Amino acid sequence: MQLSMIGLVAAAADPTASAAWFTEHFGFTVGIDLGWYVNTQHHGHTDVSLDFVQRDHESWPAATRGKDVVGTLVAFVVDDVDAEHERLTAAGLDVVLPLVTEPWGQRRFQVAAPDGLLVEVLQMVTPDPAWLTANGFTPPAG
Repeated sequence: MQLSMIGLVAAAADPTASAAWFTEHFGFTVGIDLGWYVNTQHHGHTDVSLDFVQRDHESWPAATRGKDVVGTLVAFVVDDVDAEHERLTAAGLDVVLPLVTEPWGQRRFQVAAPDGLLVEVLQMVTPDPAWLTANGFTPPAG
């Protein structure tokens, strides 16, 4: 399969407001805003889209129409997770997972986004060799 774009579409109570939140805090830009549907992309990543559809719109699948989003996390890999944590905390975002360094090689935190979404901001770090060994991985040489 050859993919030309990857997108995530989330059901939203207010698609315009949800898109505005991602625009304000994560640098997305709005491409299309029809009110019931909003498309966003991030500068330099035109092959990835984060879109929002009015959760009770007729285009949304009937089985989940009108329901809140549950269990959906969007992850952004960054160069300096500590700086992002400081910036987003200062902006008053609701941190639902505090900044932590995981033994498998991630330094990360999570914030609550509109409409039940979670956003994980993470930076790849050197994994703990003891953790890798204990979990059946060969630690990197060097």
